[in-house]
Amino acid sequence: MKTQIFNSFDEAIADIFDGAVIAFSTFGSASQAMNLWEALYRKDVRDLTIIGNMVMPAIEEGAIPTYGPTNCVLQPGKIKKAITGFTSMVYTSKGTVTDMDEFAVAMSNIEVEPTTFGNICTRLEAAASGYGGILTPVGVGTFLEEQREKFTIDSREYLLEKPLVPDFGFVKAWKADKLGNLVYWRGQRLHNPLIARAAKVTIAEVLEIVEPGEIDPDNVHTPHIYVDRLVKVPEGGMGSFEWNELIKAQSFGPGGFRRQQMESASERMD
Repeated sequence: MKTQIFNSFDEAIADIFDGAVIAFSTFGSASQAMNLWEALYRKDVRDLTIIGNMVMPAIEEGAIPTYGPTNCVLQPGKIKKAITGFTSMVYTSKGTVTDMDEFAVAMSNIEVEPTTFGNICTRLEAAASGYGGILTPVGVGTFLEEQREKFTIDSREYLLEKPLVPDFGFVKAWKADKLGNLVYWRGQRLHNPLIARAAKVTIAEVLEIVEPGEIDPDNVHTPHIYVDRLVKVPEGGMGSFEWNELIKAQSFGPGGFRRQQMESASERMD
């Protein structure tokens, strides 16, 4: 199927339906499709299941922005279930966040399936490769044994992890050609390529779109056969290189909350 190029993020997610399953990357603002999440925040849809390593509360104003799903979590009824490793990790110079209580209340109304990042990847790989499941020793001896089938092979115990098949994958990439071939930038390669392969519909938010042939085939990280839709981040817009540099300066520059954390840690070590 030919990759479609959309003019807006709202158009790119227009067919997301009630009860859909969405996978996403959460490794810093540069690796996640934040504009697609903002579009989802604007969309009237309910009972979604989201799959990602982190669902984090809001960060204090002027610091690193919220992780994409947070705003949707705060909308009653929008998120039904989260398959994730983290739900409450907070980075702030003051140690508190003004809407932390609101976030905690919202999460208490959502079914959370706690798991490791490795197991999320394992289950997405099973979906991408057409496997019925993958046996892993991760989780043996923990509460996961109550929720998984256990097998013993050559005297070693394993748990069966069944595939995670997202209806939609929110992917962030640096560059795409008009065919849909993707090139990632550094940390974007951690999770996005796997989501693109596993999802039934892959929607890629990209910083640049070029003509076919302008990307060396050796540099393609996700082939176009796994990409259904492209939408370009406006120059200087949220998630662009310029925007990320500004966020970095606010966080690590003089007075930035990450700078304060580093200085505080240094003082404690002294």
